[in-house]
Amino acid sequence: MLGVFMDTIVICSATVAIILMSGEYVPHGEVTGIELTQLALTSQVGDWGGIFVAIAIFFFAFTSIIANYSYAETNLIFLEHNHKAGIGIFRVIVLGMVMFGALSSLPTVWALADVSMGLMAIVNLIAISLLSGTVIKLAKDYNKQLAAGKVPTFDSKDYPELHSQLEEGIWDNTKEQK
Repeated sequence: MLGVFMDTIVICSATVAIILMSGEYVPHGEVTGIELTQLALTSQVGDWGGIFVAIAIFFFAFTSIIANYSYAETNLIFLEHNHKAGIGIFRVIVLGMVMFGALSSLPTVWALADVSMGLMAIVNLIAISLLSGTVIKLAKDYNKQLAAGKVPTFDSKDYPELHSQLEEGIWDNTKEQK
């Protein structure tokens, strides 16, 4: 969450402030995006500003690709139980998409990114709606224990409908383990 805050609030706000103060921004002008950012910073701090932006964008892109790959591979391992062929195919697809993104036009890449985000949102909303009944039941139990002055604990025996979904021994109470 801190990374998202830093990127969205701090970095984006600083970038727009530099662009607006530089005088390089022309409404509906031809120069936009990272090129505008490089021009603005160069006009404020000198030639090294453009180089700094290029290096910063390289590291941002690289770490974003690595992080998203890591999240996706972890999910694939969870879903496929570490199926080697599936991970190999996934890696080839990722490399292909990185190359496609590097060579395609920016509007095409952004359109595909928007579609991907929309599909992920749909999957998450479906999962949230399917899990909402269980979450509400568990939250009520948590709040009831809290209101009774207890330290809220989860006891899987109180939820027999979850036994098929819980791994054996994962939610055993520490009292029972002694």
